[in-house]
Amino acid sequence: MAEHTSSNITIDAAPAAVMGVISDFARYPEWTGEVKEAEVLSEDAHGRAEQVRLLLDAGAIKDEHTLAYEWIGENEVRWSLVKSQMLRELDGVYRLVPVAGGERTEVTYQLTVDVKLPMLGMIKRKAEKVIIDRALSGLKKRVESGGGAGTGADAAKG
Repeated sequence: MAEHTSSNITIDAAPAAVMGVISDFARYPEWTGEVKEAEVLSEDAHGRAEQVRLLLDAGAIKDEHTLAYEWIGENEVRWSLVKSQMLRELDGVYRLVPVAGGERTEVTYQLTVDVKLPMLGMIKRKAEKVIIDRALSGLKKRVESGGGAGTGADAAKG
């Protein structure tokens, strides 16, 4: 089994607000940087994304891939790779833990990436760390600036 990279950040908002931003895939291009397009392909009975197509442009790596999402309660979401041109594996999880009486949220982001091209493990872990750090920083900025989820099922779920 591949090794994973993990990092944490504390966001000054309740878990529901954080999950509202995480689950609002249509707005990912506004705050994630690397995601240029996001399209929800299917939803579960609760209106949460089950499969999402993402178009990425991270400089040297440009890829279109589809991820399958699994929602565990209100404070955790996991995803895994369905298909990709450049990736062999892309598994991740956002885990939210309320702190300070629920007014703040500790967010853990765990990621495992494996590319189809040969790459040293050290370089792969560095790339994972950069992806995680950018995502957590962007998520914190988005949530704390009030740029929460839009309307509809995503907002209601959050």
